[in-house]
This record gives sequence, C-alpha cells and structure tokens, in this order.
Amino acid sequence: MLFRDRTEAGHKLAEALREYARRGDVLVLALPRGGVPVAAAVAEDLRAPLDVFLVRKLGVPGQEELALGAVSSGGVRVLNSEIVSELGITPATIESIAAAELRELERRDRLYRGDRPLPEIAGKTIILVDDGLATGSTMRAAVRALRLQSPERIVVAVPVAAGVTCDLLRSEADHVVCLATPQPFYAVGQWYEDFSQTTDDEVRELLKRTSARSMPEKIDLQESA
Repeated sequence: MLFRDRTEAGHKLAEALREYARRGDVLVLALPRGGVPVAAAVAEDLRAPLDVFLVRKLGVPGQEELALGAVSSGGVRVLNSEIVSELGITPATIESIAAAELRELERRDRLYRGDRPLPEIAGKTIILVDDGLATGSTMRAAVRALRLQSPERIVVAVPVAAGVTCDLLRSEADHVVCLATPQPFYAVGQWYEDFSQTTDDEVRELLKRTSARSMPEKIDLQESA
C-alpha cells in the first residue's frame, strides 16, 4: 500500500504542489466523489479555495468499471475509440449511456452545489485532483471542459496513476503531478489501505468546511503531512 487513506494521500500530494501555495490565482477542483477528500487536504495545505468539477465515466455495458469515455457538465464528451471499436459499441448504446450519466451528473450538481455557481475559472490556475487514474478518461474530459472557460493554467494532480495515463495527460494539461506510477498498475484502490466509498454527505461536509475559506499567510507543509 502507498497510502493509508485519501486524506493522507492529499497531504503528500500537496508537498509536490508547493509552488502553488498561498497564491491568489489558484483554485483546487476535485472530481467527485473519491477525489474530494484528496483535494480537501491539498486545498488545506496550499491555503487555496476548494470546489468540485463534475464529470461522469461512461462504463461499458456489463463491465461498468471499464470506461469507454466520459462526459462533463460543460457538455464535453471524451470517447476511448480503441475500446469502442474493439467491443463494437454502437452509437445508440453510447447515447443511451451518456444520457443516463448526464442525469446523474445533474443530480450531483444540485446536491453538491445547490444554487452556488462554479467559481471564476478564467485567468485562474486550476489544480484538478482525483484519488487516482487508470484510463484517465474522466480527467481528460474535465481538462477539455475547463479549457473552454479560459483558465491561465491547468494542473492535473493525483497520488497514483498508470504511467501511460500520466504520459497521455501531459499532452492535455499544462502540468501533471503523479506521485506514484507503479507497475503493474491494475486499479487505483489497490494502492490504498482504506479505499472505502466516499458518500454524498462526506462530499457536502468537506466542501462546506474548506470551500472559499480565509487562510493564514504562512504555511508549513511538513507539519500537515
């Protein structure tokens, strides 16, 4: 195991993101739900505001953990053409899966954010955080959707990922931080001692506790690790 839990992973990730600490232009965005505890620790240590960016994986029918792509609330859809072609997934099937995931995305948007609009993205340095990356489809969709809102810089930050996925994301994001790229990779959860599911209530509580807070001027990341 590399990490005890998502919170510990977030504090370790923050150490690798020191250059973004105490900067007024930085916004930490988490991919719910598992990315939120990681991002909350990152935001706490960097003294940056926290919010969520909603993206849903498109799972292969009968093999839902295998992503054929992803959709985001910004209307961006990313497809894994190799998987779609290899499994013979039809356009009608993709549309059906995407419609269902968009409904869930809208539900979570209301649940997590209510009437609160997404923070200003234009001109900001956005740190996109998840608990890990396997295929990276969800993260790629998030990066592409955020590009439409003209951020100054997009940083992808995760505790653990497949090495090939990190390499792929370097062509999409401005900066990619993957603390560990173990081989063989298999799945994100195998690198955590506690990888229990993050609940909607936990997401709301973490956002309430850390979002847009006022932080002290000085910080010691070693103390919070």
